[in-house]
Amino acid sequence: MLGGAGLAAGVTVGALLAQRMLGGDQFAGLPAAALTLGSALTAFLVGRVSQRFGRRPGLGGGFLAGGLGAIGVVVAAAIDSPALLFIALFVYGAGTATNLQARYAGTDLALPARRATAASIALVSTTVGAVLGPNLVTPMGKVAAAWGIPELAGPFILAAAAYLAAGTALIVLLRPDPLLLSERLARGGSAVVDAAVVDAAGAGQETAPRPPTPPAPVPPPARRRPARGVVIGASVMVVAQIVMTAIMTMTPVHMQLHHAGLDAVGLVIGIHIAAMYLPSLVTGILVDRIGRTAMAVACGAALLLAGVTAAMSGDSLAVSVVALILLGLGWNFGIIAGTAMIIDATSPDVRARTQGSVDVLISLAGAGGSAMSGVVMAAAGYDLLGLGGAALALLLIPVVAIRPRRAGSLAG
Repeated sequence: MLGGAGLAAGVTVGALLAQRMLGGDQFAGLPAAALTLGSALTAFLVGRVSQRFGRRPGLGGGFLAGGLGAIGVVVAAAIDSPALLFIALFVYGAGTATNLQARYAGTDLALPARRATAASIALVSTTVGAVLGPNLVTPMGKVAAAWGIPELAGPFILAAAAYLAAGTALIVLLRPDPLLLSERLARGGSAVVDAAVVDAAGAGQETAPRPPTPPAPVPPPARRRPARGVVIGASVMVVAQIVMTAIMTMTPVHMQLHHAGLDAVGLVIGIHIAAMYLPSLVTGILVDRIGRTAMAVACGAALLLAGVTAAMSGDSLAVSVVALILLGLGWNFGIIAGTAMIIDATSPDVRARTQGSVDVLISLAGAGGSAMSGVVMAAAGYDLLGLGGAALALLLIPVVAIRPRRAGSLAG
């Protein structure tokens, strides 16, 4: 929830702040580029740090870096330094990547049959903060003005507090560390469980374990092909991210070309964001119960319908709403199903590193989708942009549907 509140500043006023400081619309897209690059680098680093040292330093450090970046943005606005602004926005992007990786931490100790549900809880929690944050833009602007700081920097004051609080909460409260404990449990031995019970009971530090007893025999795990599972899961999430960002980014432009007001644009985008996150708990249950493959196919089908509907929207507000709801649902299905596929296909000793690498691809896919959407729309129009997204989603369906099912695997 805290991480979601920290996201609001960059999304809501980052472009406006750059426009104000640099004096031109042509610079309004630069904050998104800085954020994306910072997010991609952080996704890589958080994955590596988490794999070696655990989720606490990985996620906690990522959020603390995002908080420092937000403070840097406030300072840049106060002293009117564009150079510092973009450096700070790059660092601020760490919070975006960390917020996304937090969904993985919720799955480290989840039962295999509830991994998708666990990941979905993190996405729903993010929604609470993401909805609250934009509603505090005006009050935080007044706080900034009272401190002699440009009003547009106000939301970054909130972001700094939210990210620093999120990082502190993880470092202090995330005990036992779920990734390290899952690695040790995978290797077996009751000594680990003894230490974890003491820690979880409130001692805060692991004590000397009792002499270990032989672990109960367990059947050997089913043989898997992790590389293929990772590739399929990553493909689902990358395609969902490209199609979603491409159509979403150009929808406000398309609507304004058809003389829609800002209120109508805000309504459509608000409904779209709700469709991206609010169904998460139901989606997680469906992924766990009917399978990863089925929901990945549903992702492709929803994105296909979204693209076709967007191409047919014209000046109809109702059709635009339907298209953006389908777009949000398709993204939601893809992110949760793809996340579960990657968790199923990796062991704890490589999981965090793999997750970080995949999230780098997701960040870059979002940046590429946003950038190319403007080019496609300028050259061919919004309708062909929608059809292009539909075609990409259509290609995803057979790739996922022919994925081999393995006996005993939850991935199917």
